Amino acid sequence: MFMTIPKIFLLAIALATVPFHAPVPGKHTQAQPSPENLIRVEIGGFRNDKGQVVCSIYSSADGFPKIGDKAVTIVKSPILNGHAVCEFPGLKPGTYAVSVFHDENSNGKLDTNFMGMPREGVGASNNAKGHFGPPKFDAAKFSFSGGRLDLKISIIYL
Repeated sequence: MFMTIPKIFLLAIALATVPFHAPVPGKHTQAQPSPENLIRVEIGGFRNDKGQVVCSIYSSADGFPKIGDKAVTIVKSPILNGHAVCEFPGLKPGTYAVSVFHDENSNGKLDTNFMGMPREGVGASNNAKGHFGPPKFDAAKFSFSGGRLDLKISIIYL
């Protein structure tokens, strides 16, 4: 089973001509890189899985939590087994507050009664609660220094 020098030489040449392709990062690997800056919000306490959850993130008290046009971003997510997740990728470091509501009828707005009280579930970061109205930005705000931040919010029904 000894190879002579010419056979070893031919084997070396044959192996040298086989193309070698190093794996390209991200192309052949299973794991996907996570976004550089991400706020991930887990929401629980839904009374049912109907409709969707609407999550809004604000960078100031201006419009919080009622005026969606003043939000930095709005994300809608499905509800499964009483839980949902909203993700806000690509945010700059800063101070933020999150408001959420259970849009049970998927009409894109928070339904209220004749007195303005929510008929659908609501919540805010820090599980801030309002007194005679919605929670204040200062009660719901948090600092985001970049990277990944995981938050939990519990929906309440009034």
